[in-house]
Amino acid sequence: MARLNVNPTRMELSRLKERLALASRGHDLLKDKQDGLMRSFISLVRQTHQVRQEVEASLKKGTQNFALAKALVHEHELEQLALIPAYEEVTVDVHKENMLSVNVPRMFFDQSVLEEDVEMNYGYLGTNSDIDASMQEFAGILPKLLKLAELEKRTLLLGDEIEKTRRRVNALRERTIPDLEETIHYIELKLDENERAEISRLMKIKDFDEADEFLYAVE
Repeated sequence: MARLNVNPTRMELSRLKERLALASRGHDLLKDKQDGLMRSFISLVRQTHQVRQEVEASLKKGTQNFALAKALVHEHELEQLALIPAYEEVTVDVHKENMLSVNVPRMFFDQSVLEEDVEMNYGYLGTNSDIDASMQEFAGILPKLLKLAELEKRTLLLGDEIEKTRRRVNALRERTIPDLEETIHYIELKLDENERAEISRLMKIKDFDEADEFLYAVE
């Protein structure tokens, strides 16, 4: 704690008390915001983990089918197939969504071109069912990848906001509020001391006046 460099006056005391009330209220609001962000963050982490597991499972399955196909199809044929896009067009719209004063991305994509049963754009001569299964599996990954990208970006932004809010809460709790309380306590002691000194001075003046009156009466 560190006392602020201010004049010990009643006006300054009133101003500091207002600042302390504002800082305490701000601390409570930021603490509530931090708790809300943590709940949303934990929920997003769980969703992200679930989607990531689905993506990894699809990639693993597609890779296994591709490995089987590679054992039966010439490498040159596989290279040619890899150059053929599975989709004609993919449209993704990214919008901002407010989540506890944090702008997070919200992705919308054209479901018509992201269907998992989309027809492959290659001939079936020289290929086998493993290639079809592999291509179909990889084709269905894209919607999950988009969802995963959205969730991970949301998680990252919420994590940054939680860190900023935590620092502000700690600054208010550990520095601002204690410093204000220490300064208010100092001013109150100083004002009480000045008041006692003033009372003592007035009492001495009164004693001097009574002594003068007594001497005047005696004379």
